Parts: sequence; C-alpha cells; structure tokens
Amino acid sequence: MKTTWKKVIAVLAIIVVSVATSIGAVSYLLKQDNRGFQSVSSEDSSLFKQPYRLTSLGSAAENTDFTYAAEKAIHAVVHIKSTAKAQASSGGRGGEYFDPFEFFFGYRGGSPRQQQPRVGAGSGVIISTDGYIITNNHVVEGADEIEVTLNDNQNFKAKIVGADPSTDIALIKIDATDLQTLSFGDSEQLKIGEWVLAVGNPFNLKSTVTAGIVSAKGRSIMTGNSDKNKIESFIQTDAAVNPGNSGGALVNTKGELVGINTAIYSETGNFAGYSFAVPISIAGKVVGDLKQYGAVQRAVLGVVIQNAQDAKQNDSKIKVLEGAYVAEFAQRSSAKEAGLEIGDVITSVNGVKVRSSGALQEQVNKYRPGDKVKVEVDRYGSSKTFTIELRNMQGSTEVIKKGGDSAEILGAAFRALSDEQKKEYGVTYGIEVNGISKGKVQEAGIRKGFVIMMVNNQRVSDPEDLYRMVDKIVKGVSDETGLFIKGFYPNGETRLYAINLVD
Repeated sequence: MKTTWKKVIAVLAIIVVSVATSIGAVSYLLKQDNRGFQSVSSEDSSLFKQPYRLTSLGSAAENTDFTYAAEKAIHAVVHIKSTAKAQASSGGRGGEYFDPFEFFFGYRGGSPRQQQPRVGAGSGVIISTDGYIITNNHVVEGADEIEVTLNDNQNFKAKIVGADPSTDIALIKIDATDLQTLSFGDSEQLKIGEWVLAVGNPFNLKSTVTAGIVSAKGRSIMTGNSDKNKIESFIQTDAAVNPGNSGGALVNTKGELVGINTAIYSETGNFAGYSFAVPISIAGKVVGDLKQYGAVQRAVLGVVIQNAQDAKQNDSKIKVLEGAYVAEFAQRSSAKEAGLEIGDVITSVNGVKVRSSGALQEQVNKYRPGDKVKVEVDRYGSSKTFTIELRNMQGSTEVIKKGGDSAEILGAAFRALSDEQKKEYGVTYGIEVNGISKGKVQEAGIRKGFVIMMVNNQRVSDPEDLYRMVDKIVKGVSDETGLFIKGFYPNGETRLYAINLVD
C-alpha cells in the first residue's frame, strides 16, 4: 500500500516481533503495556551520591582517532531484550471511551482472545561495576521480563529500579560484579562540530559503532500532539543510529559518556541523517535520583515558557530573540515570588547561557528542589538578575519518595495506564497493579494486572492519587477507614474490592 508520510520523529529502540511495518506520523517503534518491577538497591556506586553535579572535563577533543573511544565503549554497552507476556483481552470494546459507572454495572465484554507476547530489543550502558545500567524508558516500559547480554555474550536477568517517562530515561539492575563501565563526561562542554560516536545494537547487530558530529544542542523535537510533560533538550548528531540503538551510548573521543541515544528524524523509521540523544547532564541526574529516592526529584521555576523568537509574534516589545520567554506563572511560583514578570526572557541560569526553552529545561533539571539558582532575564531591554529557590511540582522542597509507607502497607506496585492501554481498554484514566507482595492488596484478593479506576468514588489516574488516600486514612485525617476499589481485569472481568486500613 503506497502511503505519503510527513517527516516524523521515530523513537529508536526497538524491533518488535509481529508488529506491522507501517509507521504513524509521530510514533514509538514499540509501545508496550505498563508493567515493571520493584526496585533493588546497592551501596557500591558513588555515581549516585548526593549532590549530583558535573565537573568540567575540558573542551572538545582534537584527536579524530576513534579506536580508543570505541574500545572503551563497546565493553560497557549492552543488548537489552524486553518481553511483555501475552494476556487474554476482551474484544468488543475497541478504542471507544466508556463511562466507568456503566462499565462496572452494565458492561460484560466480549469473549477473551489471546494476544501474542511482544518482544523488543534495545541498548543500555553500564554505569557501575555492580550492574546498574542506564537505558531509555521506552526500551523497558511494560516489560515482564528483561534480559541483558554483555559484549562477551554473558546473559543476565534484569529488574527495573526506576523510570522517568518525562525524560525517557530508565535505570535497570543486573546481579553481576566487576563490570566494565563508562564514566560520565560533561555534555555541556560539547561543541557544535565535535566528533562523537554512537554505540549500540541496531537491528540486533551487537556492538555497532558509528561516528558523526554534534549538529546542534538544546534541540526540542516535540510536535503539536506531543506530551507536554516531556523534557527535551537533545544533542543532535549525524551519527547513524537505527531501531535497536535506543538506550545506547553517545561518547566523545575520550570515551566518556555524554548522551543516551533516543530518537531519530526520519520518513521511514530508519536513519535518514539526524539522531537525538538525551544529554548526560539530564540523564545522569535522573538515574541518581531513581537510585537514591526511587523517584525523580524534579525542580521547577514555576513558569510557562516558550522560545523568545516565537513569543516575538505576540509581544513586540521583546528585545532579544534568544532565551526562554515567560508567558505565564504556575499557581505557586517561586520565580514569581522572586520578582520575575510575564514578558521576561530568561537568558542564563547560574551563568550558563540559555538560548531556548529546551535549554532552560536542561539547566533547571540539573538541580533538585531546595537548590537556589541565579537567573538572569532581559526585561524589554533591561538586564536583571534574581535568586530563586527551586521547588517541586507540589510547590514544596520536600523529598518525594515513590509511594513511601503507603506502598509498604498496600504491598503492591502500581503504574498509570499507558496511552496504548487506554486505547485498548477504552478508558481515559486508571492505574494497573503490576506487582504484588505481602500486604493489604494481596489480602483483599487483588491479582496482578487488575486495573483500578475508582477508589472511594474518586477517579484514580496516577499511583500517587492512591497513595495520598491511604496516607490520609492511616494518619487519621480522613473520615474513611478503608478503600472501596472498583476496576477490571484485561479479560473483561469487573470486580469490587474492599480494603480495611484501620485495624
């Protein structure tokens, strides 16, 4: 069938068994169900110790002999195979939205049909000798089983320590010792035109090395229908990367890790001249948080931004065309409290020049809530500097832990439904039970795979919604004494469960 496509951004990872070869306008090559694993811990690696800051390691390398960097990188880059097991799913719902109340009390669904397992392949980079591996979230998202193969063909089962869809970065762990690693370089010191190597496993071809130059920095590739929560400030290169390279290493000629290869710009889904990598300044901080806290400690200024050049169309008083234009403020904005105003153009953070909204995201995401930064702005031709204490999305500087005591009480792991799951089930919200240990969930008879939609007559869209309810009940600040849970299993079976939290 002949189809005319607009140029698209195709996320690299993953060759999927039994997936059709046609490619959508903006699509992942693999979109798996959201299932994962409980975190594991180790105290061996110093990479994750607080505070996380990059140090300057020098300017662009002049040597164009790639053999040293390639030799270092190939032994630290792994092949990742992720498998999402087959599930019995109910036919008859298609992708239509249904009212949850009608679903629980009226819908019976069609007869179950058995789906084939979904298998994908990508890459990862060993960053500690005891088995921590950084990769892309979309490489391991929804996987029931993850298999890692080292360059010497050793095979290991891996578990997910944590993942961050906003940056498309994940941290996994294998049970191994004395592994070869890649040290972190300084992605902020990369220069346009500098040589870099992309190392990964395209099309399941192990230990493939390609070379290119840094074509651009701070590149945002979001389109109109992209997730607005995405954090994008990519390193753009012309090193050849293809499906299977996702999660692999972008290294400089010193053999230092400066980025995680993530996406390509292509009409076909294969390499067509441009590729994109998450800078290690972002990826390194994310995996440090995942290791230390189990959740990313994301700092925000509390501003809604756009590129200054784009904002010029609606605000003719703007005097600079490079920077991040402040269009609005969040409800609890530390930037507004510090003195910033709508119309300001942020031009630097802690002395680092900011040329675009993506570059501002990159700078702010190096820090954690509670950190203070100096922000320089251009206010219609006047330069002003402000000191701002960064906060988290909740407007505080407190450390956010994944689930905390609430997760231990419930004895289960949860994930928000992926876009693909929502479409398959015909819903617009819900969370999936993707792991069960000893606790209240097991005692209630809830099984893995159950989709929770309503708790105490309130919609649940994110695990944090559930944790907050449990926390209020346990602390005695709620009139409720337990949880009344409504949901369904993928085979169409609807269930109601009651969990008592006050014994």
